[in-house]
Amino acid sequence: MDIHRLDVFCKVLELQSFTKAADAVCLTQPTVSEHIRVLEEELGEKLIDRLGREVLPTPAGKILFRYARDIIKLRDEAVQALRKFRGELSGSLLIGASTIPGTYFLPQIIGSFKNRYPSIQVTLKISDSADVVDRLLDGSVEIGLIGVRPDDRRLLLEEVFSDELLLVVYPEHAWAGRKAVDFSELEGQPFILRERGSGTRMFMARSIEAAGFDPARLNPVAEMGSTEAVRQGIKARIGISILSSQAVSEDIERGTLVAVPLRDRHLFRSFYLVQRKKRQMSPLCLAFIDHLRSRSGPEEGKA
Repeated sequence: MDIHRLDVFCKVLELQSFTKAADAVCLTQPTVSEHIRVLEEELGEKLIDRLGREVLPTPAGKILFRYARDIIKLRDEAVQALRKFRGELSGSLLIGASTIPGTYFLPQIIGSFKNRYPSIQVTLKISDSADVVDRLLDGSVEIGLIGVRPDDRRLLLEEVFSDELLLVVYPEHAWAGRKAVDFSELEGQPFILRERGSGTRMFMARSIEAAGFDPARLNPVAEMGSTEAVRQGIKARIGISILSSQAVSEDIERGTLVAVPLRDRHLFRSFYLVQRKKRQMSPLCLAFIDHLRSRSGPEEGKA
């Protein structure tokens, strides 16, 4: 069974398109179709159903896809291991991250890692924490960086960064000049929330509840799918919110947003490196984890 043919087969199912798969592997669409036909003939099973524009695996295709991904991964790891033996490192690494680490921590770390190993390719998939965990469990990403502790025994967690959440208002808000605000005063204030599944939202809810304030007493006027959208929503005077200090540091310096201290409370949040237990990490992934740990000391990890 030809590994290149398996690679083409996996690309068709991953991208759910013969045309997109052809672009991804630098082949023509008829050549991709021929690879699938030969593979089906060799195995004596139909592997892919074309239902209009939809491309779906048959039951046999699902079985092969599961093993084909492992075969391709093992091939890539073998190549990486040999290159590492020669003092080189190359290949592709898929990382999943929630919004804060994916936007404000990882880009610089990936940049310095790539400067060290120019031949590598790193793909960073940013989504909410719950989706990152799902991707990690189904093998879509090799490691994840998230801001919640998932209760799943299949995962290994390691704290690597910390950040502080701040109560943020626009400059004309009545609280902009306040020295401190009690949690109880949040009731009735127009409040912008992150979407459900967001680590920021879950951590905020737990923190204010621990301070004795029921999150249900908040007055949500908008729910937004990214920290950036919430930041812009505050600037547009839609409401106020609690956000990462990393996300609003430049705005606070410029005076376009104002951080108001919460009385007798600092909301420090941890971020975690998440791995799937018993999964063999590629040499590239292991090197990146070492690099990440070396860059996640007190100076890099503090807000």
